[in-house]
Amino acid sequence: MAKQVAASGSVVIDRPINEVFAFFSDAENDPKWRSGVKSIRRLGELGVGAQYEQTVTGPGGRSIPADVKVTAFEPESRVAFEAISGPVRPHGEYRFEAADGGTKVTFSLSAELSGLKALVMSGMVQKTMDSEIGALPKAKAQLEGA
Repeated sequence: MAKQVAASGSVVIDRPINEVFAFFSDAENDPKWRSGVKSIRRLGELGVGAQYEQTVTGPGGRSIPADVKVTAFEPESRVAFEAISGPVRPHGEYRFEAADGGTKVTFSLSAELSGLKALVMSGMVQKTMDSEIGALPKAKAQLEGA
């Protein structure tokens, strides 16, 4: 039996859309606002197919590989990615739109867990996704220079 786990949230950042897109579209900026990222390194050029070697903090503080691959790259509009390593393989997306003189960013994550993972990990995965989405104000502060 499969279980879908998902989270989504938005924030309006008082910066032009091109700056906001540039920040979120390069995951090497993630450690500036995602506290769970221990290390990340892009392989290849920005765009569809780019991969990132990433290590994140897992249960008990241990390091977990969580490499990702960019699956969509639409300048100033959308970036999507999927995990290609690690125990859970979520899909994620950032959407960008002009709002109130700034930029509205919507970040969403989802993963399908099945079998034992659905039973054992769904609560923990949901908590992690909620935490990732909850970090958007930290990205806002970073971009606005607060």
